Order: sequence, then structure tokens, then C-alpha cells
Amino acid sequence: MPIRNRIAEWQEELTAWRHDLHRHPELRWEETRTASLVAERLRGFGCDDVQEGIARTGVVAVLKGRGPGPVLGFRADMDALPITEATGVAHASTRRGRMHACGHDGHTTMLLAAMRYLAETRGFDGTVVALFQPAEEGGGGARAMVEAGVFDRYGVEAVYGMHNLPGLPAGQFAIRPGTMMAAADFFRLTLRGAGGHAAMPHQAADTNLAAASLVVALQSIASRSIDAQQPVVVSVTSMRSDSDTYNVLPDKVELKGTVRYMAPGLGARIHARMEEIAEGVARTHGVTARLRYKSGVAPTVNTAPEAEAAARAAETVSDAVSREAVPLMAGEDFSDMLAVRPGAFMFLGNGDSAELHNPAYDFNDAILPIGASWFAALAEGAGRPG
Repeated sequence: MPIRNRIAEWQEELTAWRHDLHRHPELRWEETRTASLVAERLRGFGCDDVQEGIARTGVVAVLKGRGPGPVLGFRADMDALPITEATGVAHASTRRGRMHACGHDGHTTMLLAAMRYLAETRGFDGTVVALFQPAEEGGGGARAMVEAGVFDRYGVEAVYGMHNLPGLPAGQFAIRPGTMMAAADFFRLTLRGAGGHAAMPHQAADTNLAAASLVVALQSIASRSIDAQQPVVVSVTSMRSDSDTYNVLPDKVELKGTVRYMAPGLGARIHARMEEIAEGVARTHGVTARLRYKSGVAPTVNTAPEAEAAARAAETVSDAVSREAVPLMAGEDFSDMLAVRPGAFMFLGNGDSAELHNPAYDFNDAILPIGASWFAALAEGAGRPG
């Protein structure tokens, strides 16, 4: 029986697993219930080795096949987001202010289903190492797993991951060799001046006006400081002052935001330009500026042989596979795994759903067997040449 059809027989059970995870979302580094459930199921499937507490709240499981072969790592992320759900579904989050708004509940379920299938059939050569990762959402969970030594300890030779993608037709795969997703850096800019009465701004040093000018000036980085052929986004996402009334000019305004880019090395250039712009705008308005810039995740870059292997495996479980995926400016810490091993990251269409990180988002349960079958096909060598 084809992999997809066999796993599809478990649709109702897989949906129940996913709904349970969705009802009980856990933020980064807090995935204790999720990790415990994952480990319990993996042991029940008969995995050869299951380890908990990897990189604090991660889980690693090992399955050995019929004989010698490649050691492949498969990754699924487990954490939720600090968002209040607004889906209205029966399986909605029971924890206010926490929600699986990125589909990590679905990713976890798909890899669990793949491990169940592979444990039952053992129809593959080599070894599969399942990496159930904590803290993908800004916590550095992938880097923590790398630093915990899982790739060396288990001899992982290549690593694969997947993310659902709203707007892409349900069940359709998309990948490309090279850069799939952007780097993600973060910044905080603090402006300090002299507060005063809003009716007498000449007696103050207006941090609000300086902040407004700075928001606009920062856009010149992408439009004037970087080659127009290089994708760059500089977004100010928060602007907060220490005044909350209508007639007071604040002493301090704080801006927060994110920087996204595809080309390695651009982060340092953008950082330097932000320093120059902030200093110039602050001097113009008679205030001071302090920039704190944090490098986040690097661009997610697929190695060409593994990207092709991922596409070939996808073709065994779906009749819609694109090798020309449009890169996203979103960031993904799977890049930290690709920094130490060859591998590939793939998109799987979630259909016509709300966007990721939206309170109305929900994972499409219909694609659970498809994603699980892709992992299984990779293990069984569907993507390897010959």
C-alpha cells in the first residue's frame, strides 16, 4: 500500500492528536506536557531509543532500519505563540494568551505519524533520528539542540524540515535549492530628550517627533543603502513612550522592530547604517539615541542535492510539487541546523487559511497524512538517486 494511503487510514487518530496539542499550547522552553506526550508515543511505537530533556525540553528518537544506510535527521518544532486565539473552533486553546498560531502542533503530529509508520514497517535502510525541537519562536531552540551535540552524538548526515504555508494549495509542496527564508535580526532604539507641556514644545526636546522622523528615515536603508536587487525589510513594529496622556511630551520613546535580509553579511551593513541614521536624527532633534541590535537567525539555505531529494520524495506522495518556491522574508531557526549539516527545508500548502501568527489561523488537518508520508518517503530512499 502506498505510504500516503496507509497513513491516511489514521486520519481520525492523527486529527485527535493534533487537536489535543492545539488545546494545550506551550510557549518556548515550556513544552513539558508536549514533550512528555511525544516521548510517550514514540516509546509506544517501539522506537529504538527515546531521549527527553534534550536542549531543556526537546525530544530525540532513533529508529534503525533493515541494514546500513544514511543517518537522516527529521525535525519538527513544538512551541506555541503568545497570542489569544480567535478561531472559534471546538479544539481552540484552553490557555488564554497562548496559541498554536504557526502550526507547530501539526508539524509535531506529522513527524509522530511518520515515526509510527517507520517503526511498524522498518522498510528502510540506515537510521532515522527524529528531532522534536523546542523554542523555535525566537528562543534559539535549533541552536540549542546543535549545541547539545545531537548531530554528532547520533551521527546525523543530513537534516530535513517542513513548514505549512497558508495560501499555497492544500497538499502542494514547494522548495528550491539555495535560500528559502530570510535572516531575522531584531533591534531596540531608545530616544531620550526633555519632556514638557504639549502646548509649549519649544521648551522641550520632543522625542515623539524624533521617533516619527526615525521611523521614516530607517526606510532609506532598504531603498538607498542596499543594492536594489537584494531583498531587505526594516520594520518598526512597536513605538512606546513614557507618556499616556494628551498634553505631555515624553522624556523617552522606545522603538522596536525587525530586520530581514537574504544575503549573508548584510546584517552588519544594516546595523552600521542604523547607527548612523539614529545618531543623525537624534542630533537634528536635540535628543539622544541608543541602539541595541541583536542578530537572530541566519538565512535558511538548502543544499542542492538535499533539496532535490526532498522534491523527489514529495513527488511520491503529491502530484503538485514546485521546485521554484518563492523565498519568504520570514525567518526560521532551522537555519542553525543547516549551518552544521547539509539538508533542506520544504513548504507544504495549508490551503485557504488565515496567515501564520494570526489569531484566526488553524492548521489544516487534511494535510497531516501528506506531510507524514513525505518524511516516510525520505526515510525509504524515495529522494535518493539510483
